Amino acid sequence: MTKTILIGLLIPFIGTAAGAACVFILKKDLKTGVQKALSGFAAGVMVAASIWSLIVPAIEQCSDKGRFAFLPAFIGFWLGILFLLLLDHVIPHLHRSIDQVEGPRSHLTRTAMLVLAVTLHNIPEGMAVGVVYAGLASGSAMITAGGALALALGIAIQNFPEGAIISMPLYAEGKSKKKSFVLGMLSGAVEPIFGGITVLLAGLIVPAMPYLLSFAAGAMLYVVVEELIPEMSAGEHTNIGVVAFALGFSIMMALDVALG
Repeated sequence: MTKTILIGLLIPFIGTAAGAACVFILKKDLKTGVQKALSGFAAGVMVAASIWSLIVPAIEQCSDKGRFAFLPAFIGFWLGILFLLLLDHVIPHLHRSIDQVEGPRSHLTRTAMLVLAVTLHNIPEGMAVGVVYAGLASGSAMITAGGALALALGIAIQNFPEGAIISMPLYAEGKSKKKSFVLGMLSGAVEPIFGGITVLLAGLIVPAMPYLLSFAAGAMLYVVVEELIPEMSAGEHTNIGVVAFALGFSIMMALDVALG
């Protein structure tokens, strides 16, 4: 079981590292259409994962509450939304702040903000994987190994474009391929860290599992609506982002059902 959990926690990080490695094989910059496709695909994966891997299990675990089975998921979901809203006030958004950056240090500031923004978004994803594997380790949360693996794979798929979205612009701004890759890869390091901490606290987490599952879902959906959807919908050729969203959603849905 320990090996299974360790592999599951590392899968999303591997996805980030693989995406960051694109800097070694692609040109200096990603085309607008590619960026829209990557953002849309990531959004689709996160929406499907939030529903099938997090919110639905949270409600099923409270089936004994009858008509109020939705309540823990409802509360946890809003706590996740409010948590990300609070973080947004503490750490400014990348797309809001870069336009305000001026002077010779603008590239350095942009680099720091880019890595910080994606790293921040990876925290709830790491928590989501950790919560699911904590439930699996406890054996009492109605979570299967297949379902946990589906979530880890889904987030890894979503992390692949994130890694590329970090490493490629950094290289375009003049950093070496190696440094761009390392920074892109490290942005995903918080996921196994937060996931591991969550699993270690499994004994305390299991009683609150429905709340925590839906908390992770709320945080992930906040990122989708606030960051990814605006990115895929801005400017022309928005249909690329929409099709990529549908593709990501359907792939994650299929993984969750097939492996769950």
